[in-house]
Amino acid sequence: IRPPHFDAAKKYPLLFLIHGGPQSLWNDAWGYRWNEELFAAPGYVAVMINPRGSTGYGQQFTDEVTDDWGGRAYDDLMKGVDYVVGKYPFIDGNRMAAAGGSYGGYMVNWMATHTGRFKAMISHAGVYDKFGMYGATEELWFEEHDMRGTPWTNIESYQKWSPSTYAGALGKYRTPTLLICGEQDFRVPYTQTLSFFTALQRQNVPSKLVVYPDEGHWILKPQNSQFWYKTFFDWLALYLK
Repeated sequence: IRPPHFDAAKKYPLLFLIHGGPQSLWNDAWGYRWNEELFAAPGYVAVMINPRGSTGYGQQFTDEVTDDWGGRAYDDLMKGVDYVVGKYPFIDGNRMAAAGGSYGGYMVNWMATHTGRFKAMISHAGVYDKFGMYGATEELWFEEHDMRGTPWTNIESYQKWSPSTYAGALGKYRTPTLLICGEQDFRVPYTQTLSFFTALQRQNVPSKLVVYPDEGHWILKPQNSQFWYKTFFDWLALYLK
């Protein structure tokens, strides 16, 4: 999605949006929560890709994220970034940010330990530690389905697909990251975000934490949403403008 008053002769920063689920998809829909047109409005090219695990491309495509959370889906997303940067000359590949919520937040947390290509990241209600997630989420069936078992029957998967496992993978975290969560989130408990924030802070990575005491997995109250977008755009402008 191109910004208002788009000029193909100019270069625009890329805002890479990653959907939740992961068994979900970006489609032709509208809402004030994660509004793609609004994300593009300050002068960004918003890019949305439906990687492995997304719905709408057949059951096999959806199932290929099971027990592979940071695998082929991550590869699909990175290839998608390569594609749009190569295809559209108005995208500035040196000024890119990644943002996502829920599984999208998980993928941002995963990217923080697997790539340094983004200038900034924004993680909303993202999973950071799969073991802690299993012990605290109200959606227990989901964890057992996507990890193919429990932490004691399939410990290898919980360790392999946990961003916390790779906290030192790049020597240390280095991408400035904004983290947002709701204290009443029972799907991805807010302590997941606190854990990631602590890791960033202890490794001296520029990072900011916003916790909504009166919100859950989604930010739904209008004034809270306004503050959410302002914080989001301020963070992007700090590193992309």
